[in-house]
Amino acid sequence: MQIVGYDTVDAGLLLSDATDGSGDAVGVEYVPLDPGTTLDYRLGDRRCAGVVTDDGHRPCDAAAAPHCPVHDSTWVCARCTGTCLKDEMDCFDDHAVYLAAFAPDTFKVGVTKRHRLETRLREQGADRGAHVRTVENGRIAREIEAGLAGWIPDRVRIPTKRAGLGRSVDEAAWEALLDDFDPIETFDFDYGLDLSERPVAETLASGRIRGAKGRLLVLDLAGSTYAVDLRALVGYEVRTGGTDRRLQSSLGAFG
Repeated sequence: MQIVGYDTVDAGLLLSDATDGSGDAVGVEYVPLDPGTTLDYRLGDRRCAGVVTDDGHRPCDAAAAPHCPVHDSTWVCARCTGTCLKDEMDCFDDHAVYLAAFAPDTFKVGVTKRHRLETRLREQGADRGAHVRTVENGRIAREIEAGLAGWIPDRVRIPTKRAGLGRSVDEAAWEALLDDFDPIETFDFDYGLDLSERPVAETLASGRIRGAKGRLLVLDLAGSTYAVDLRALVGYEVRTGGTDRRLQSSLGAFG
């Protein structure tokens, strides 16, 4: 089996039983990452995860992981700053411009389709969110985002999000940011992780699931708590039997 993708909406892993790079589509198994359940996978070799389509998983035997140049694609709209990069603009639905907070005091600006706003905030593992503008299409939204990105970052890296696990948002700093806007709606998320110690950054797929926060999966194993970037698992061949890696112990309780 190979881990070929992940789901940050409902929290899950996509596994394929592909064994070669023939290109023929094979079935994909969805493994839910429900709190309280246990993962029991040992990581093996890692290679390109190929591509998952409506027909199933099309494997690739290239050594590059998680994806080789052929299968490594970036959503073109993510690079847009108001000038459409497609042959023809197609983002005519209402879009939301939003702010997101990540504990303790990291903030970002972003855009998404209006109906996906809360889902998008959860996908990123945001602790707080604020809907600050609604506009008629994605081009206008990206223009506004690009303007705000001069003083509010438009991306937050996984190590920063991981460092905030178990911590609280600096409410004074968040409210000070919102003072420059007139939010239409605000959000406050709780991912139920109930952390009393600092999770260790690790790449493994074994342990009792505490929960997921965006791309970060939190696992308890052998008396320690680990935070795993789901993207770091993509491409690994796995088999049952639990990890055989030497793992660092937890970093201790929060001060």
